[in-house]
Amino acid sequence: MATFISVPLKKSSEVDLVKPLSKFVTSAYPAGEEQSEYLRAVEELNKLRKSALGRPLDKHESSLEILLRYYDQLCSVEPKFPFPELCLTFTWKDAFDKGSLFGGSVKLALASLGYEKTCVLFNVGALASQIASEQNLDNDEGLKAAAKFYQLASGAFAHIKDTVLSALNREPTMDISPETVGTLSQIMLSQAQEVFVLKATADKMKDAIIAKLANQAADFYGDAFKQCQYKENLPKEVLPVLAAKHCMMQATAELHQSALANQKKRFGEEIARLQHATELVKTVASRYDEYVNVKDLSDKISRALTAAKKDNDFIYHDRVPEVKDLEHIGKATLVKATTIQVPLSQKFTDLFEKMVPMEVQQSLSVASSRRAEMVNRLVGSLREATNLCNGVLASLNLPAALEDLSGDSVPQSILEKSRAVVQQGGLHSIEQLIKELPELLQRNREILDESLKMLDDEETTDNELRAKFSQRWNRTPSGDLYKPLRAEGGNFRSVLDKAVQADQVVRDRYNSHCEMIALLCKPENELCSAIPSANPAKTLQGSEVVNVLKAQLAQLDEIKRDREVLEGEIKSVTFDMTAKFLTALAQDGAINEEALSTSELDARYGTHTQRVQQNLRAQENLLAQVQTSHQEFAALKQSNAEANDREEMLKKLASAHDSYIEISSNLKEGTKFYNDLTEILLKFQNKCSDIVFARKTERDELLKELQQSIAREPSAPSFSVPAYQSNTSEPAAAGPTPAPRTVFPLQPQAKAQPPARPPPPSFTPQAASSNTTPSPAPTSQAPPPLPASSNPPPMAPPTAPSQAQGPPYPTYQGYPGYYQMPMAYNPYAYGYNMPFVHYQGAGQADSDIAQMSNRYGKVSSETVQHFSDMPLVLKAREEPNACQKQPQPRQQKLERRSPRSGISEVRTLQTARTPCVLTQSSASGRRESVHSSVDRTL
Repeated sequence: MATFISVPLKKSSEVDLVKPLSKFVTSAYPAGEEQSEYLRAVEELNKLRKSALGRPLDKHESSLEILLRYYDQLCSVEPKFPFPELCLTFTWKDAFDKGSLFGGSVKLALASLGYEKTCVLFNVGALASQIASEQNLDNDEGLKAAAKFYQLASGAFAHIKDTVLSALNREPTMDISPETVGTLSQIMLSQAQEVFVLKATADKMKDAIIAKLANQAADFYGDAFKQCQYKENLPKEVLPVLAAKHCMMQATAELHQSALANQKKRFGEEIARLQHATELVKTVASRYDEYVNVKDLSDKISRALTAAKKDNDFIYHDRVPEVKDLEHIGKATLVKATTIQVPLSQKFTDLFEKMVPMEVQQSLSVASSRRAEMVNRLVGSLREATNLCNGVLASLNLPAALEDLSGDSVPQSILEKSRAVVQQGGLHSIEQLIKELPELLQRNREILDESLKMLDDEETTDNELRAKFSQRWNRTPSGDLYKPLRAEGGNFRSVLDKAVQADQVVRDRYNSHCEMIALLCKPENELCSAIPSANPAKTLQGSEVVNVLKAQLAQLDEIKRDREVLEGEIKSVTFDMTAKFLTALAQDGAINEEALSTSELDARYGTHTQRVQQNLRAQENLLAQVQTSHQEFAALKQSNAEANDREEMLKKLASAHDSYIEISSNLKEGTKFYNDLTEILLKFQNKCSDIVFARKTERDELLKELQQSIAREPSAPSFSVPAYQSNTSEPAAAGPTPAPRTVFPLQPQAKAQPPARPPPPSFTPQAASSNTTPSPAPTSQAPPPLPASSNPPPMAPPTAPSQAQGPPYPTYQGYPGYYQMPMAYNPYAYGYNMPFVHYQGAGQADSDIAQMSNRYGKVSSETVQHFSDMPLVLKAREEPNACQKQPQPRQQKLERRSPRSGISEVRTLQTARTPCVLTQSSASGRRESVHSSVDRTL
């Protein structure tokens, strides 16, 4: 009865996890201890996969523990790596498909970690079912373990049923389809319920409880049988085992319910239930005897039925009701599919415990972008205010106008600006930076174009194969798969276009200030000669207006210094949202990044934002005062053409300095931007290369499967043979078809027919017993006819046939006309030049040997075999010294004569173990002797 169904394991191809995962770790995390720790964890994960899937697993709980640990690690690592971008392809074979000689087994390759998790969980359920089937059900520990593992297997298959379609996003193989795993889950649950029936029986629980448990198990098996009826991919023995188990569990329930009826004095019901149980076990024995053993249960029911009938016939005389009138047996469920909740293994430790999930990483990336945007806005507003202040002062020729009261020397501020330009490299550094930008731009464009070209080429190939195979090309279209990559590539292209426009703006600005910047790079004497001189305005020295302007310019310098300090504070603010994002993900299962990031940014940068606004308002008010004071200063100055030219030149020099600083900063930022973009584009190129390689591998696998499926298809549809081509002759008689025989052409010249052979001699037991001294019969004497009981020899056909003659085919016993193959001519058997002898029937030789045994004692098996194989008729006769007493050896002479050719063979035998002479004689009179040794008993 203990016949349980186990599920075979799926087999996977080897996958290298180290290379793609290590590439992501090195690109996402800076070099250091953290990166080294993650790289070691990647190596451990690859070893764990090889231990779980790269070798045959024993049917032991330790092997199941390895599978559970690998499944838990997959669930843990899934949110921490961008597996869709890594393009790791996992290949698995169908567990129930044995393959064919030419086609191979069915397998599916997908670049999906969800597919890997599904297949690993399938192996968890399969191995759990195998471990449960190996348990010893004769003890309590084995029963408990079997029930636990069957419920785990049922839960694993049920979990696959609920998640496989969403995990794969395509049609799975038959073994992990929702219908198949749903059936397997029901089978495992049924077997777990049966184990509880066995445990209740072993614990000698009440019959009512066992009956309810068995009836529930029968219902579970019935449901599994219904689900399994149309599953052609499952093994052929599953369906009959389920049908047999359904009947056996129902019979067990009826048996124990009959005992309950006996306790309630319902003897007719007891007999009816036992009769129903007997019918059920008879059905199992007649239909499914090769799959399950029902003898013990059948004997138990038979004994109970015999005793019940005997008691009812002699004592109770209770009426036996019909089965349909019996009360339905109750049901009790003690099993439940184990819920799959990670971690499944109690010994699980996360190899990437410190690595945050990808959702948190993405949220951190977005939050970092929000922070960078806020910092850039605050710092940008501060720098914009500084540029505005510099522009206003340059337009007013301040502070150069206050320094140039003499009218013939270079103002100190202009000299400082000239020295600053020279220290930063002057005009040559800017020209070098401007020259490098187009080369960096061209390099980035080539990387981007090459990446997109790989996607275009692979998509073109995919579209061609899709058009060729139509519906058979059932993989995700490349156009749909590459949409995120193309969108990313489009963003990169738009960024490059904007960068080109910004480069052109910088170049135009440089061209407009190039002459003044070159003048600032010259020595002081050349610079002084290039600036026009004006009449001295010494009367303004020490005036109140000049002092007010100098005080206001000093306040502006103080505001600029405060602004630089504030900019440094803004950039140094720490902003880490990891803890809050992890908490939100654990509590809500999702991260509201915008709300969390906005609130945290307001808390961290609220004070700095207020200080920036105050700084900007203070500068605005102070610039207004400076403009008012400058108007008073300009009214006091003597105005003439030379003074205006000088002031205009000083303004241009001050503006050239500010433009040089800004252009130099912009060019350095542009160079850094292009270099950083090169690294990003190289990662994008690697991503495109990886996914194209994975798609190429998947394409090759699918092409191979399509070729195999096409090879398995019939080359043409079935067709019917026209009526005129069919054989219209009478059907041949039933029986085996004779083998073809070689046809020899008839010779034109007929040969003379040989003379007819004489009929075989007769040999009866009476003649053998009466003739004490047999003599060889003359070959010319016609012997009497053979007895009716002997087999007639085969006769030659009266006319020459057109086919080579031989025995009828086939030559197995029972075929009409069967007889043993006649012995062919062998010149070394009984003498040279011995003619061909036809076979004499086996009955004649057996009769002769029987007469020898009666006359001369027991005949040995070797002699019987030897003489039964000889194509001659045996005759026994004694030599003259045959009557000599022991210890003299008695001699016997045996003669066999051919019934047709008249050839006789005479052998002299001695009963003692002494040398004897075996003599052969032929019709020609030639005799040959052979010395041999014969045992005492022939």
